[in-house]
Amino acid sequence: SNSGNKEITWMMLEAGAETDVVNSVGRTAAQMAAFVGQHDCVTVINNFFPRERLDYYTKPQGLDKEPKLPVKLAGPLHKIITTTNMHPVKIVLLVKENPLLAEVEALQKCYRVLDLICEKCMKQKDMNEVLAMKMHYISCIFQKCLTFLKEREDKLDGFIKSLLKGRDKDGFPVYQEKLIRESIRKFPYCEATLLQQLVRSIAPVEI
Repeated sequence: SNSGNKEITWMMLEAGAETDVVNSVGRTAAQMAAFVGQHDCVTVINNFFPRERLDYYTKPQGLDKEPKLPVKLAGPLHKIITTTNMHPVKIVLLVKENPLLAEVEALQKCYRVLDLICEKCMKQKDMNEVLAMKMHYISCIFQKCLTFLKEREDKLDGFIKSLLKGRDKDGFPVYQEKLIRESIRKFPYCEATLLQQLVRSIAPVEI
């Protein structure tokens, strides 16, 4: 059963299974799972981000006096990083429901850490483009949250309203579409295959 596979996949990852090892035909586990149609497993693998990898940023590194991420923000940020529902409204709601996260200084620290993780995902030998793109995307949403927190009376509620508002003629959420496209456009690693695929599939489509 699919759900069983999902649980097992998660347990294996928790136990430290390597997600980037290739099999005899040069495919990773996620590629194999996709190949045989196990998309739930693909989702679990691609969204897996061990808590230790985040906790690294809660300790001062090198000459830093302060850690880049306050310990109290690691849990709430990890919850957002590992969520599989990437709808922008869902992410803003996760920020909004956590008073620790929903403030300017916290979000600034979080988005900078996400950018660092994104860079690491792209620079390491076992490059993970999916995770890099995800970190960048969440970082972009955090940065938009900041704009609304600083400039708008209705703060994050105003952001959610903008995301949900449909245009008059057909109810299409234009603001949301523009936000997602802009985040793809701002992805700093333009040589990424995933990025090129996304751009190729999205660019010709009129909003």
